[in-house]
Amino acid sequence: MADTRGRGGVPRRMLFERDEELLLFDSMLDDLCGRAGEGSAPNGGLLAIAGSAGLGKTTLVAEVRRKAAARGCTLLAARGSELEESVAFHVVRQLVQPVLAATSEDEHRKILGSWYDIVAPAVGLVAGKSGVAPDPQGVRDGLDWLVTRFSVQYAPVVLVVDDAHWADEETLAWLTSFALRAGDLPLLIVVAYRPEELPRHAAEFRRLATRHGSRPLDLSPFTPAAVADLVRDVLGADGDDLFARECWTLTAGNPYEAVELVARIRDRGIKPQYANAGELRELASAVSGNGIIERIDRLGPSAGRLTWAVAVLGTDAGREMAAGVAGLGVEEMADAVDRLREARIFAPEHDRLDRLDFFHPLVGTAVYRAIPAALRVAMHGQAAFAVSEAGLGPTAAARHILEMHPENDRWAVRQLRAAARDYLRAGAPDAARRCLARALREPPALDERAEVLFELGCSALLNEPATTVNHLKAALEEPELAPELREAVTYRLAQALAHTDRMAEAAAVVAAEAKHSTSARTRLRMQAETFQWNAFRADEEDSPARSRSLARLADHLTGRGKAERYILGLRAWDAMVRGEPAETALRYAEEALEGGLPWTDENWGFEVPVLVALTFMYCDQPGRADELFNEGIAECERKGWRGAHLSFGLTLLGYIKFHRGRLAEAEDLVHSGLRIADRVGHQVPAQWFALGILIEILLARGRVQDAQELSDEYNYGQVVPNAVVYPDSETVYSELLIARGLRTDAEERLRAVGRRLEPRGMRNPMWCPWRPLLAQTIAHTDPAEAAAVAQEAVDVARRFGTPGAVGRALHAAAKVTSGADSLALMGEAVRQLERSPAAYELAQALVDHGAMLSRAGLPQDAADLLMRGLESAALCGADALATRAREELAASGLRPLQLRATDSDLLTSQEKAVAELAALDWENRRIAEELGYKERTVELLLSGAFRKLGTDRGGLAGLLPHQARGSGIRGVPGR
Repeated sequence: MADTRGRGGVPRRMLFERDEELLLFDSMLDDLCGRAGEGSAPNGGLLAIAGSAGLGKTTLVAEVRRKAAARGCTLLAARGSELEESVAFHVVRQLVQPVLAATSEDEHRKILGSWYDIVAPAVGLVAGKSGVAPDPQGVRDGLDWLVTRFSVQYAPVVLVVDDAHWADEETLAWLTSFALRAGDLPLLIVVAYRPEELPRHAAEFRRLATRHGSRPLDLSPFTPAAVADLVRDVLGADGDDLFARECWTLTAGNPYEAVELVARIRDRGIKPQYANAGELRELASAVSGNGIIERIDRLGPSAGRLTWAVAVLGTDAGREMAAGVAGLGVEEMADAVDRLREARIFAPEHDRLDRLDFFHPLVGTAVYRAIPAALRVAMHGQAAFAVSEAGLGPTAAARHILEMHPENDRWAVRQLRAAARDYLRAGAPDAARRCLARALREPPALDERAEVLFELGCSALLNEPATTVNHLKAALEEPELAPELREAVTYRLAQALAHTDRMAEAAAVVAAEAKHSTSARTRLRMQAETFQWNAFRADEEDSPARSRSLARLADHLTGRGKAERYILGLRAWDAMVRGEPAETALRYAEEALEGGLPWTDENWGFEVPVLVALTFMYCDQPGRADELFNEGIAECERKGWRGAHLSFGLTLLGYIKFHRGRLAEAEDLVHSGLRIADRVGHQVPAQWFALGILIEILLARGRVQDAQELSDEYNYGQVVPNAVVYPDSETVYSELLIARGLRTDAEERLRAVGRRLEPRGMRNPMWCPWRPLLAQTIAHTDPAEAAAVAQEAVDVARRFGTPGAVGRALHAAAKVTSGADSLALMGEAVRQLERSPAAYELAQALVDHGAMLSRAGLPQDAADLLMRGLESAALCGADALATRAREELAASGLRPLQLRATDSDLLTSQEKAVAELAALDWENRRIAEELGYKERTVELLLSGAFRKLGTDRGGLAGLLPHQARGSGIRGVPGR
């Protein structure tokens, strides 16, 4: 390799003993840029460089950057900093700000699109005024979009992060998840780090290279031969081997120390002969640790103070600011900088002419640790004021305040609270929590203490709900607590208790506040919260009493305020779960929606809007629920809420699709929801919902083994959550046991479900079909009880009154009844389900009815039903049911004809014509006469319309306008 000038003006070769590493990088660079003459497409990847301090990572990274630039690549480069690990997205900003700085705000908004308000605070752009804090996953997804856009727009791109072990936690979390996508982009990611200094939270980052199908490049110290080459390269070809060997021995082959030692030898004019080896030990001691400090001391007190200032300021170390913190004049400052650069303490002049940096990270570490503790704290105080006065923002000041001792300083508290707000807006709640915890120790003034405790509790809610509970309880005990703040604290405390599976305490907290508040509005709000958390309690002692109180209150509300609408929404849900007439539940649900129920109101939560939407699903109007969920999911995505909220949204939208008989689409959605839930945490509510729904879908598709493996993977059915989840986990697990032929175990669990739900009045078989399943389980051992249990379900379903509920219950009753009664019940079940949007359940009933008729010697009647059942099963994605229908047809001596149905949500002209008249409350006979159809034809056309629109007859008027616009039923926005 050719000679060049190194930092500090020392001639040296570019690199020693790094040929294999550079060859690998060259190969990856060829893949990225497309190999010359081969016409290959660009292919990105990941290169991880690992090595202890001083092994040459930074030098190797510099060569990587040089080579990438020479090939015309766009460089996104950053370096972690030991003192700035606490600054959220510090490294991300280094990566993207140089590119963003070259464009205008209008261009930024064009690049980021709908992600702008979510990502802008994290990357240091002008943020919107919404004030809503995105969740960390939403910000990570937005950064994915931004860097993906850069990778395509500025391809090929090389993204380099040096000293990644010092990168902030938020950057590492993003980089760890995003790096796996590099292979699909014209993007090469290069990370260099000290493996022994990676923080505990970087466990996934440590495994990053392995997950990418490679392993880190582990750098080794120089061999004696490499040190000998270095000696001859710098000191002259006459350097002897024994002298070089002594250099290697004193530095243990550490490249940084070897280079520094040789540079010191050259400065002293020592001849590289073994006779002079005795002078090396003193020189070697000066190239690391205390030796560096001694070298600085010899440069004078001004140089020493300046190095301290630069070590404390970190990346904020501009000349003027460093001079101010160090207390140096202009000439004294210039002289100190020159001497420190000449001594290889400071790096050569930076691209930013006012920027000061250390020659090597090891030098900066040694300087910082050498500052006397009390003086270091004081200098951080000076630095905090300096960066604040320079307009660098509260997060820059907060980094220094975190290193100071508490001094009852109100300015420090204000800066820390402001920094916490900025961090929350950037999707960095952990960083916000650190600032607020420090503000609490300052401490704040008495009139501020409750506010700080509240803000601290809110910042820790997602990650440390148990800690949140302690802070919020302390806030409630503060004497200086305004009524509005008390209400907000109480709500958040109940939410935190619920997140820690303490539903009873959550209900008790808001109930107590409802009793003591003097504000009618607050009392009503707390009553709504009390009803909500009690409804989610699996151990509620007197659910009927709560239901009666809720019904009495709801009957006197107008829905004018948000609290009233939430109570109306809870009343709708309660009426549905209890099996009251569906028209009652739907009436309250519509009233709750009249003033709007947003999903992303941080002061109210999204639970009640979700319950209202699901009420429509259970009441045979899943199309309306579909619309509400699409709107809610879009709202979450716009606000950057892409964690638990989005997981629930996608999962429950999948459940709605399942209720509409769209099994493949449902499975995809719930898988997406489960993947997000897995990122949120283990055995969190979002997981329970996703697992239960996914197991139901897999069973419906005939994939019993897949359902069992999923159950085993997550220990589903073995751990019962304390909160009410839907579908009920014990009931779903019983379905799995039945599918596996374990009827005795299923019976035991289903009876336990009945003992749990009956006293609570939760009887609707649409919400929890434990009775139909129990009847199916015991049909062979106790047919009389099975028939009685099934009839109870039919009675409750008839009271609820939806065709879907009645049809499902009749179907179950027919299967445990024998003879002519069984055929009659199954026929009625088919007729009821034809009037509902329950496509999968209709397909089941058609096949079962056809099989019964075939066995009764009525093959022609059976054939039509089996063929319709086969078509419906195929459209639903119920593969096992479709196979069974074919087998039944074959057993009857019939050959399945070509399927006539098409998988489309748009109504045919005939379906649209009959649906429009049905929406006007015309009876089927009148419609038939008007259009010249047979009445049975009208029934079948309406059945198709119900399936496509996702509603029963009662919901036609509300959904038909969307078909008139030719839109069909929308999918998930942004997917």
